[in-house]
Amino acid sequence: MTRATKIFIAVASVLALVLGIGSAALMLRLASQPGVASEPGDGPASPPPIAQAPPAPSAGPVGPTESADSMDASSVDSEWLASTAQSTGIPERVLQAYVAAGVWAEKNRNGCRLGWNTIAAIGSVETNHGRYEGSSVQPDGNLDTPIIGAQLNGMGVAQIDDTDEGRLDGDDEYDRAVGPMQFIPVSWNRHGLDANGDGVKDPNNIDDAAMTTASYLCVAGDMGTAPGWERSVLSYNNSLDYVSKVYNAAVLYARSVDPGAPAPPAQTVPVATPQRPGASRDSE
Repeated sequence: MTRATKIFIAVASVLALVLGIGSAALMLRLASQPGVASEPGDGPASPPPIAQAPPAPSAGPVGPTESADSMDASSVDSEWLASTAQSTGIPERVLQAYVAAGVWAEKNRNGCRLGWNTIAAIGSVETNHGRYEGSSVQPDGNLDTPIIGAQLNGMGVAQIDDTDEGRLDGDDEYDRAVGPMQFIPVSWNRHGLDANGDGVKDPNNIDDAAMTTASYLCVAGDMGTAPGWERSVLSYNNSLDYVSKVYNAAVLYARSVDPGAPAPPAQTVPVATPQRPGASRDSE
């Protein structure tokens, strides 16, 4: 048995113990090949646990006009934020946006059951929370340097011809994924939200991008079930390898804010490193 095989089995066994999933089923799930869509119910027996969130203070009317009952990212409890940012490795300003988006989804997407840790896991896999190739999220929520993904020209990736004349991605031939959560223009123009109330739906703003991610995921339905969670994440990126990475990261983030719960040993769980932005993005 190779060292890599031993590590793989250790990951599957520990996660199975933590989540109450049969180890054989989970190992099969983690071994799935990228780029192959699965049918609902083909994955793990349970979704990742929903991470604890800070007590929600009374929030003012912010976010998209469809709802004044949103949570301003700046209203996230600062003590909880600092502690959780340290335990998860997520920058505080980015974590603010993830938590606010999760609270917004709870209030505005009834029955979705989306935890902020799943939003954070997607942000981790996509761009390392907006830190891909030296970029970073500034205090106002905007990236200091826009993150533009690979050209989706059909060469090893999906082919998506330009849909916005290069307005968002600077490419008038093919679409590219944009921003910390890596939305392609056709999806952003259809689903994009203005979370910070500045009148602009900006994929390079973490507040707008995180809330749009929450809304987009909830379109697929209840994420509180294993098939529902998997279906939603596959709608974001149709790759089983991608789903596994998001799943692992979501579990670790949930455990990081619940010290009383067992967590996988860090040395047996691969750190979620950002894929090349837009490398396997589907059109929807």
